[in-house]
Amino acid sequence: MNCHPATDRLLQGNDKHPHRPVATRDTLCVTCHTDRNFTLHEEASYRSIPGHPRWMAAPIEMAWEGKSVGEICRQIKDPDRNGGRSLSLLHEHLAHDDLVAWGWQPGAGRDPAPGSQALLGELVQAWIDTGALCP
Repeated sequence: MNCHPATDRLLQGNDKHPHRPVATRDTLCVTCHTDRNFTLHEEASYRSIPGHPRWMAAPIEMAWEGKSVGEICRQIKDPDRNGGRSLSLLHEHLAHDDLVAWGWQPGAGRDPAPGSQALLGELVQAWIDTGALCP
């Protein structure tokens, strides 16, 4: 949800608290984030600063926060709200994009996404192969 918030105020942490320092969709992430995770060695309330070469908040039309699984499902299938992706391109994005892969290597002090990107790719392909239905 941190990368797909419903407002212009970004979120952070496993508890999805408002980003500190204040960051909005208009804030350039490279102001504080680099092209890779940075582990802190000094005392801080967090253990690392996440990073990726294409680090950014998802556009507002891709917000997931506050939506049901069915709403998110319909949204990710909609090319007007998923970056213009067909189901095939959606699979490619979820199964192979290194920005999505960051979720399984989020840096010290953050919980990785469950499973693996390979498993996500398999599940998305099975969903597509069986009609890509939404609840």
